[in-house]
Amino acid sequence: MTFQLILDEIKNNLKKILNDLSISNVHFSVEVAKPGFGDVSSNIAFLLAKELKKNPKEIMQILFEKYSQCSSTLVLKTEAHPSGYLNFFADWTKLGKLILSESYLDNFGAVDIGNNSNIIVEHTSVNPNKALHIGHIRNIVVGDTVSRILTKANYNVHVLNYIDDSGLQVADIIVGFKHFKFDEEPPNGKKFDHYCGDDVYVKTTQKYELDSSLEEIRKNTLKELEDGNSETAAFGDMITRKVLAGQLETCWNLNVSYDCLNFESQIIRSGLWSKIFEKLKEMGTHE
Repeated sequence: MTFQLILDEIKNNLKKILNDLSISNVHFSVEVAKPGFGDVSSNIAFLLAKELKKNPKEIMQILFEKYSQCSSTLVLKTEAHPSGYLNFFADWTKLGKLILSESYLDNFGAVDIGNNSNIIVEHTSVNPNKALHIGHIRNIVVGDTVSRILTKANYNVHVLNYIDDSGLQVADIIVGFKHFKFDEEPPNGKKFDHYCGDDVYVKTTQKYELDSSLEEIRKNTLKELEDGNSETAAFGDMITRKVLAGQLETCWNLNVSYDCLNFESQIIRSGLWSKIFEKLKEMGTHE
């Protein structure tokens, strides 16, 4: 990593100073500084004070003077802090240019933490009844960023998107199409996912507020969607896939993709939940 270059530069210069002073076997640290202590700091003065039986501030002043004579590419200035730490301030003009030039390399930021172990990142998970809004986009960007960071850390990342295509929000747009006869094609110039959310969903839920008897139609539609064998379920699959296509188009425009789309409707219809609960009973973890 690029910032490691300045850490290495400082550590090598301090080792050279110790060598000039004929001092060995001092295991000092060079690390990112706390706020107010420059960009990098070292505890070398404290360790040498114990070794040489001198005041840390006196040791620090010697190191400060000697470091000013060292060849330094990425350090703008050095500070002998009253606390006893030797602090270093980066030359951010040079370091910034270096970071930008290296950011184009494929291995920029790569570290081997994951050892190619498998890891799952699930994100987005939006009901396929509307277009993505700014809150969804935030979650997508966060999820995609996490997956990219883990990939750079040498994890074998599998990105999943759980499609919640069987809930009441989906049932609402199906009620709109089937019972209130909304056109299945959007107006010219409007994406299908926007049409379903802005028109079909909004106007259908408004009708619920005017007529409480429609709640029974809503519940029956939800049951038929979950059943999987009905005409309503087939129609629901067709509509939600069209909405999902619009949502994914937005994701692809953000350069976000997925390895697997998990549909809740398929999980429900497969009977997986009952199988899992039976297994939990056998294991004694569920009654």
